[in-house]
Amino acid sequence: MARPRTTSDEAILGAAARVVGRRGPAGLTLAAVAEEARLAPATLIQRFGSKRGLLLSLARRGEAETAAAFERTRAGHGSPLAALHAATAALASGVRTPEEMAGNLGFLQLDLTDPEFRACAAAQAARMRAELAALLGEAAAAGELAPGTDAEDLARTVQVAYNGALLLWAVEGGGDGAPLRAELDRVLRPHRT
Repeated sequence: MARPRTTSDEAILGAAARVVGRRGPAGLTLAAVAEEARLAPATLIQRFGSKRGLLLSLARRGEAETAAAFERTRAGHGSPLAALHAATAALASGVRTPEEMAGNLGFLQLDLTDPEFRACAAAQAARMRAELAALLGEAAAAGELAPGTDAEDLARTVQVAYNGALLLWAVEGGGDGAPLRAELDRVLRPHRT
């Protein structure tokens, strides 16, 4: 009879994400993740097969986490633009220091060089753009954005600004999330009513 799982895969993947933030994927070891999750490394092998399997599982959850962030913020905000700001802040909340950004940029190297990781990154990017476009369309319908605003086009611009703002934030020394909000407001300003 199999022993019941005391730690969920989601908890393990959360531990893996924290280790990636500190060490990058190249510095991630099963032992470090096991220590972070308070498990035996053999448990990780049983569940994920290898370091690559663990990292792929982490990459695969990106699209669902993006969708969940938008869903949560939609429920908590009456204004579509307020929900957009809250969702992007939630997505960026896992990166609190420039060093954590560096660890996550190491993951981007995997995304760009490995087809399986690239497919996950592309799915996550497409989901984010779709969620942004939906909120921007809702904002236009609610009168927060000018009539005739192309939500799909603006969503891509917002997504590029979001990614660029995170990089500048890391290069310029981190701090609170105010620069992200300011950059997104700068992009949205010409479209507001």
